[in-house]
Formats: sequence, C-alpha cells, structure tokens
Amino acid sequence: MEFVILFGVFALLLLIGVPVAFSMLAATVATVLYLALPPIVVIQQMGSDITSVALLAIPLFVFTGELMLKGGLSDRMIALAASLVGHMRGGLGQVSVVGSTLFGGVSGSALADVSAIGGTMIPQMKKRGYDVDYAVNVTITAALVALLVPPSHNLILYSAAAGGGVSISDLFAAGIVPAAMLAVAVMTTAYLVARKRGYAADPFPGFGTVLVRLIAAIPGLLLVGIIFFGIKAGVFTAVESASIAVVYATVITGLVYRQMSFKAFSEACLGAARTAGAVLFIIGAAGAFGWLMAYLQVPSMMVETLQSVTDNRILILLMIIGVLLILGTFMDLAPLIIIGTPIFLPVARAFDVDPVHFGVIMILNCGIGLITPPVGSVLFVGSAIGGIPMTDALKSIWPFYLACFGVLILVVFIPELSLWLPSLLK
Repeated sequence: MEFVILFGVFALLLLIGVPVAFSMLAATVATVLYLALPPIVVIQQMGSDITSVALLAIPLFVFTGELMLKGGLSDRMIALAASLVGHMRGGLGQVSVVGSTLFGGVSGSALADVSAIGGTMIPQMKKRGYDVDYAVNVTITAALVALLVPPSHNLILYSAAAGGGVSISDLFAAGIVPAAMLAVAVMTTAYLVARKRGYAADPFPGFGTVLVRLIAAIPGLLLVGIIFFGIKAGVFTAVESASIAVVYATVITGLVYRQMSFKAFSEACLGAARTAGAVLFIIGAAGAFGWLMAYLQVPSMMVETLQSVTDNRILILLMIIGVLLILGTFMDLAPLIIIGTPIFLPVARAFDVDPVHFGVIMILNCGIGLITPPVGSVLFVGSAIGGIPMTDALKSIWPFYLACFGVLILVVFIPELSLWLPSLLK
C-alpha cells in the first residue's frame, strides 16, 4: 500500500498540473503519515540534502552564467560563431549550434543557453527567411550540449545525488567528447535539413574578421579553462572554482567588456536568485522523496527485478534508458536526476557500469526530456521565443531527435567515449 500511495499520489498530482516539487512533497508526506513516521523527518531530509557543501557550486555557476549573459558575452559568442560557420549551408542554423556550444561552456545550463542564444538567433533566422520550426528545432537541440560541458551544474547535481562518491572533475572531463559529438550531430542534421529546404549561406568574412572576433571572445572563453583545468589539477575544488568564476565574470563584464551596468547587474542577481532558489527547492523535495524510496528499499528491488529479467549489461542499460525517456516526458531534469540516480546507479554498478560513464548517459538521456513534451522546458522556451505552438515545432523535429538518440546510443555502447579523457588526464 505504501508504494501505491507514494507513486499514486505523485502521478495523480502531476496529471492535474501540480508542479513537480510540490507533487513529490505531497506524496512523501502522505506516505510518511501512512507509515506512522514522524512528519518532521521530511523537513530533516530536505534540509540535509540542500545543505551539502558541493551544492554551493550550483547557485554560483548560475550567477556566473547570468553575469555573462547580461554582460554581453553571448553577443560575442554569436559573432565568433558567425565568422566560423556562417558560410555553411543554412549558415544561421550552424551559427546557433556553435554559439550554443561556446556559451554552454560558460552557462552550464540548457535553459540559459536557449534563452541567450535563441533570444538572438531565432528572430534573426525568421527575419532572414528561415522557417520558424527550423530555427526553433536547431536552437533547442543545440542547447543540450550545455548539459555536458563544464561547468554543467547538472553533473554536479548527479555527483551529489550519487552520495558524493563520483568525482566532479572526472564528470566534467567525461562530458566533453559526447558534447562535441552531439554538437557535430546537430550541425550535420541542420546542414541536411537546410540543404533540403534550400536555405542560402553567407559569404566567408575572412580570416581577419575571425581573428578579431576570437580576440573579443577570448576573455569569456578562458573561464571554461580556468574552471576545468583548475579543478582537474587540484588547484581548487568545484565550489572554489565557482566562486572564482563569479569574481572573474564580474571583472570581465564590468572592466573588460564594460557592458555591465548597475541595472544589468541587479537583473543578473535577481535572475540567479530565482533560478537557484527554484533548483534548490526541487533538490530538497526530491531528496526527501528519494530518502523515502531508499527507506522502502526501492533501489534494491529494482536491481532484483532487472536481474530477474536479464543479466546482459547492454539490455539493462537500454531498459534504463527507456524508463528515463518516459519519465523525462513529464519530469524536469533536476528532480529526475535526484530521484533517478539513487534508483538506477545501484543497478548500473551491479552490472559493472562505471558511475562516471553512467552519469554522462543519464544527463544526456534526461536532457532529451527537456525537448520532449509535455513538460520539456527548453522546448517550451524555444517555442515561446519563436512565437509558434510546440506542436508546430514537433512536426519537423524528428531528424534532430534521431541525431540526439544516435549520440546517446553511441555513448552507451562505447564507454571509452566518456572514460577516455578522464583516464588520460589522470
């Protein structure tokens, strides 16, 4: 009966439109009351999950992304991307992918990526005669790259959900090759669709223009190197690197780019506070929900159930992928990571899957849910910027879905794509 209450209340509240965090809390409280446990345990578990020191990096990295967004970095990233790939077929679509990849290395957030890059590129593509569905589809799938490159706060969240036993620096390194593969896959798809639709390409601006725009973007791009290599070399921890990133972003946008006005700084502070507050509340609610599942021994039962079905590691991973894809259609990324990691990571470990490799699989897998209805937040924001219903975008998004799924399957079947770089850097 406790399983029926926990998952039944959660599913019912989601179906009637209650936000995910409140649905998890209500289901947790209802189950705790049924089990005659003291209700205060829910508050205690929420507090214990959001007071983890490692989670301090998340609001700081969010703040860094907001500072760079308000301070003009996204414009410089787009200008650099335009000079590099704007001459390709469907040039503005390629610019959107490269710009999202570059900016994702600063923001670490797919939602921030689609807001910053999409807010500029989608209107430009519409103005230049590109179909709106193409503009939206290219931009939202390219934004998924930000989930895998440093300083992705989703990788930090996975590490915390795994009990802190998975190295954040290894996760940062493990995501780089799959992120590059995803970017290339989306660019290739964008090229093929653009060629089919007959989109034009802009002329190459010359190497001099590329050099000028690269120099303008270097201060922002250096932030990625400072974060990644600083952590990997052991110079500072993830939290310390996030603090340094905030100071660096403030100096760059205020003194180098000189575009950070007091109003823009205030907006960055408010935006970061709203985003971080929402994320941490979701983490707390998902933490209490996850604790109750551990109390009811859901992870061990999941391991036993899957072992009774098959002992093939690849089949187990494919079943996990299928479950996560279904869950991703109605759950946002943060709660899915917090809830799913304690359930599926023990299963993966039982079948000798490296936790770093599984982390990359899970983040990419759950990230696809961000562009999948009905809850896909990145799909929703991209469609809103493009001014079209989500259904219109979904009619032609299938080539981009196939590209994302193709990269996911390659990452699952070839662990070295994720584990080669962390091993090399050690």
